[in-house]
Amino acid sequence: MLTTTTALRFENVRRRFGRLSVLQGVSGAVGPGEMLLVTGPNGSGKSTLLRCLAGLLAPDGGSIEYAEDGESHDAAGRRRRAGVVSPDLAFYGELTVGENLELFARLRRTPPDRGLAVLDRLGLPLDRMASALSSGMRQRLRWGWALLHQPRLLLLDEPFQNFDAPGERIARELLAEHLAAGGSAVVANPSTLEFGDVAGRLDLGR
Repeated sequence: MLTTTTALRFENVRRRFGRLSVLQGVSGAVGPGEMLLVTGPNGSGKSTLLRCLAGLLAPDGGSIEYAEDGESHDAAGRRRRAGVVSPDLAFYGELTVGENLELFARLRRTPPDRGLAVLDRLGLPLDRMASALSSGMRQRLRWGWALLHQPRLLLLDEPFQNFDAPGERIARELLAEHLAAGGSAVVANPSTLEFGDVAGRLDLGR
């Protein structure tokens, strides 16, 4: 059981892909209202770690503990609760932005109103087919999906990838507001390290 001051703690997390050892005993922690920045060169395991924390990939060893309001949640619970921005997140190209949002809202069992407000901030046209979105617009939609259910755990894998300057500015504003609301823990693997409110850094450099 986690203490009330720690939302997420992971210890000695290990993960292999065949003979390749990607994570070799990685540990860290982040509390509510805090951001943990994960750094390291390509291939150091940053994305793999975030996938393990999100409950999308099972580690080969170590422990991951996550709690909300004193209640612990396993990998399935983290998958339901975490908001994830990742280059791997795809959409249904045959649906519009609005239809994708409605589908995501049903999967999250939450009203789409919050998502509509976020998509409006991000400048996404609801009637645009997802297949017609540029790479930057797809990244904006990933942010809308991640924040749809106001998650207490936010995992950001290359969150500013493919953004132009206005897109990155809006995403940074949304992230700052999310942190300022309190109670949320953020783990981020950004392409740029220019963050003002970072509680800790975890370097996976080899």
